[in-house]
Amino acid sequence: MTERKTAPRKPRARKTGATPAAKPKPSTGFGKTEKPLKVLARVHAYPPLHNAGAEWMLHTMLRALVERGHDVTVWLSRYSELREPYELDGVTVVPFASQLDIGAAIRRADIAISHLENVPSLGALARGFTAKFVAVCHNTFPRSFQDASGAALAVYNSEWMRGEAEEFYSAKSNPPRDTLVIRPPVVADDYRTTPGEAITLINVNADKGGDLLWRLAARMPDRQFLGVRGAYGDQVEPPEPLPNLTYIDHVPGHEMAERVYSLTKALLLPSRYESWGRVGVEAMASGIPVVAHPTPGICEMLGDAAILADRDDLDAWLAVLDKLLKPAEYQRASEAALARSAELDPHGDLIAWCEAIENL
Repeated sequence: MTERKTAPRKPRARKTGATPAAKPKPSTGFGKTEKPLKVLARVHAYPPLHNAGAEWMLHTMLRALVERGHDVTVWLSRYSELREPYELDGVTVVPFASQLDIGAAIRRADIAISHLENVPSLGALARGFTAKFVAVCHNTFPRSFQDASGAALAVYNSEWMRGEAEEFYSAKSNPPRDTLVIRPPVVADDYRTTPGEAITLINVNADKGGDLLWRLAARMPDRQFLGVRGAYGDQVEPPEPLPNLTYIDHVPGHEMAERVYSLTKALLLPSRYESWGRVGVEAMASGIPVVAHPTPGICEMLGDAAILADRDDLDAWLAVLDKLLKPAEYQRASEAALARSAELDPHGDLIAWCEAIENL
């Protein structure tokens, strides 16, 4: 079992079909492979239209493979508004509606990668051909580990997840042949900005704490609050509008620094379940403190920068925020966030990822 550190930069969409164009960023120093591979990924949705943490994690990992010199194509399994293939940071993305032949692509692929709902189907297809199958796990649910059984490589997003997986597979006969821990990679330069004044929650569904956001806003009328509608889940808003609470729609990942973190003074992360919490790392890149519910994944992600409160205890959140927003305490928490951001530099993890793929 191998564990390392992670790293490329924030992806930008470049137009070859119907997605927005953006300037490419310079290479981030992953070196070049001597033997380029054909890498195929099958997922249900992808940036820039779908911007959940799992998708940005996978894209950052695939972008690192592109920079190493590999040919990477993502095939989508759900319909969207897109009809033509497009390119994002060198990764070619094929919409489901394009009606191109994924079967022919799998026959030519060296590596097949999937996560979430597509792991069983792509794993079965890969076994029927010669592609080595890689499963990226984003949660500790038994179904995720069951689906990854027998994979050439299983990727876990935390040490906590790896421990849960080892316990699961201890009673099974077909564990993954190899495993790797890749902490969801966030390149600080892609998110760094000057923080604003709002107390922010990203993805305001119930499990992420959408109701807690507006209850805090109602109790703290002198503070500005911001809710960012998420990529999934029913979004929660107060019964009546609050003058100090603003909501904005789903924000593409490469616009988060400008449109979200530049407005944010403190980030709320009161998730009922979180295997890591990538947005916390994005915020800490700017020294934005994160106040979170103590799930095992969140605690591992925050490290010494952790500021914790039980998601069901509104008074505890009010007390924590009151203390945090005092100048001296805020300065201390901001410095701790910056230090943790530096500790989570992803470059080493991404090098380990590239080498693991090349050694399958």
